[in-house]
Amino acid sequence: MAGTTPGTPRVLRAMNDRAALDLLLEHGPLSRTRIGKLTGLSKPTASQLLARLEAAGLVVVTGTTEGRPGPSAQLYAVNGSVAHAAGLDVTPERIRAAVADIAGATVGEFELPTPGRRADSVVRQVTDALDGVVKAAGLTRADVHRLVIGTPGAFDPSTGRLRYASHLPGWHSPTLLDELAAALPMPVEYENDVNLAAVAEQRLGAAQGHENFVLLWNEEGLGAAVVINGRLHRGFTGGAGEVGFLPVPGAPLVRQVTKANSGGFQELAGAQALPRLARDLGLAPEDMGSGAHAEVATALVARAAETDSGAYGQLLDVYATGLATGLASMVAVLDPELVVLSGEAIAAGGEPLRARVQSELAELAAPRPRLVLGSVRRQPVLRGALENALATTRDEVFDTSR
Repeated sequence: MAGTTPGTPRVLRAMNDRAALDLLLEHGPLSRTRIGKLTGLSKPTASQLLARLEAAGLVVVTGTTEGRPGPSAQLYAVNGSVAHAAGLDVTPERIRAAVADIAGATVGEFELPTPGRRADSVVRQVTDALDGVVKAAGLTRADVHRLVIGTPGAFDPSTGRLRYASHLPGWHSPTLLDELAAALPMPVEYENDVNLAAVAEQRLGAAQGHENFVLLWNEEGLGAAVVINGRLHRGFTGGAGEVGFLPVPGAPLVRQVTKANSGGFQELAGAQALPRLARDLGLAPEDMGSGAHAEVATALVARAAETDSGAYGQLLDVYATGLATGLASMVAVLDPELVVLSGEAIAAGGEPLRARVQSELAELAAPRPRLVLGSVRRQPVLRGALENALATTRDEVFDTSR
């Protein structure tokens, strides 16, 4: 057909190579025979493929089969050390960093506290966090093939400025991305933190196998990620999912929401609303603990889910109604097959909260998506950043057609 690329031997070999590498990533060490069966390649072709990948340094022999009849067979695995990728999760209080090898194993982690840092030191913060994590991994900056940085809000593609995150000091300079590019030796990608949590759930967690879903997140703020046909929907300016600004019944209208950095949904069911809801239900201050909004909210919801009676049960009821109120507007427009509830302030509610939100949503919206709790509980934003960085790195490093 006109306009198609012919399947040259080199292209076909590269396709087989990538298929084998993806199988090794998915299943772990495999024998030549097993790779041949999974790819549909003959034994001679599978042998040639593995010899080619081994010569390129992309696979290594990791041992032999044991406990089976007949002679032992060599087991092959992806050579994780062939490339590394890094991720950063940025909040006003700290930057979490991690490095993974190309096989997906995390080889270094680091956390840089940032409260009270000067707003003009963002480049220094990022480079310090990166240097800390590569040192923990026994690497250098030059060993990192790609870096993905997750932040609240989103960088406007037309201006390069961070929007929807006025609470992140120092990240709003129009020259920041150029300064970071000059300071870092590897390609850098920037992504919204909630979008990265959705990436983690899509590739590793509760949303695996789902092409259309919404992830609702509640920690420091309320946010959402929208995945349509398997792809993140970011919107024209990157603002898709900034649902903390969503006007909802039961909360006053907030005008100039980007300056207020809040809105109706945030006031109704955000982390800062939980202590107020608890006081309205007669819970004493000592029942709420102290700390940042997100910490207090998470502790309250966890205690409510554990007790699930009296004022605590009522707190879960009110919180679930607030969450379902905002979700009803989203599912009415998007009609997703799945809603993932994530973020510490939601996850702390566990099944008692999930069931309440599911019941309330069924009353408020015509679509009836299934609600599930997120299953990537440990640092989902950072895990999503690593997954994004690894996906691009693998596309580049595993391409044997060149």
